[in-house]
Amino acid sequence: MNGDWLMRGRDGRLSVYLPSGDAVLCRAERGPGGLWSDPRKVGGDQKLHPGLLAVGQGADGYAHLVSWRPTRPGESGLVHSTHFRPRLAALDWYPIGHPNRTGDRTGVPAVAVDAEGRAHVFVRNAAGGASMLAQKEKGGWGPWRDLKGSDVHEDLAAVTGESGTVELYAAVPGAILHWRQEEPGEQPVLEEAMESGIRPGTLRALATSPEHTTLFYTDDSGDLCVWRPGTKPLALLPSAGPGPVSAIRCELDGHDCTLLAQRSASGRVAFAAYPTEQESAGAWWTESGPQLPADAEVSLTLDEDDRVAAATVSPSDGRLLLTRRKDEEGLALEAWREV
Repeated sequence: MNGDWLMRGRDGRLSVYLPSGDAVLCRAERGPGGLWSDPRKVGGDQKLHPGLLAVGQGADGYAHLVSWRPTRPGESGLVHSTHFRPRLAALDWYPIGHPNRTGDRTGVPAVAVDAEGRAHVFVRNAAGGASMLAQKEKGGWGPWRDLKGSDVHEDLAAVTGESGTVELYAAVPGAILHWRQEEPGEQPVLEEAMESGIRPGTLRALATSPEHTTLFYTDDSGDLCVWRPGTKPLALLPSAGPGPVSAIRCELDGHDCTLLAQRSASGRVAFAAYPTEQESAGAWWTESGPQLPADAEVSLTLDEDDRVAAATVSPSDGRLLLTRRKDEEGLALEAWREV
């Protein structure tokens, strides 16, 4: 999954989106802080390619999901669904095409939602660059656009800044590329290439101030690094595990902090927090919860009371575990529970 799959909906309920075979399932709280619903299929009966799901959320609380579906032998197309509220059914999957018009899957998609609620879908194309298409202001979709680039790794990180403009990060051999909209609704422009060794599959981006988005990634030496375009990258701390981090901003003891979570090499969930955009203050990992399967993923959000909530899920066993921050100082968490 590409993006934060644990979300707080418009009505305050938490929900999760979980790939399951040739479908995507949604589970949601029946009431804020209450019991959870049984899994429900998202988007109707169309069959999807397994494990190629992108999830994004707009300021309106609506969830946007993008995945690949088979269309004919050897060919595939992307589909999109909008989920307005966790307790309602999501819209049926709507075909949005292929970056090269026809062909098979080209990479894991990424999705970001701008200030007007328009989804922007990004994916690697068959030539090795990045392509995108976006929803129109009055409905429907615009054309596919080639953002250029070459030798782009399969995984992309899309993010919406506090200004409402959409940005894209992509890894290429020995560097990271950054595209940014100069104005809302415009095509993102390649603004900067930053040289760095990077482990594939570790990109995660977060809006951290009105001026900046911040990219988190693991470099060749195993350090979790932080980069804001226009500055030099900084090694924050050793990576806790092999995959990408989940990252959110939250208030801890009255301070605007960035909280990171990652499945650690020991199999538990590791958390680290520091004052937002003040990496010089330092950060360190603290582990929590039970040991998890090697394929477990972690996601963070804020609940209806703006408390940190964290979830893990393992595709191999399907267990969904959840915890919340206690109502006390620091990052004390409740006991993890299966939902």
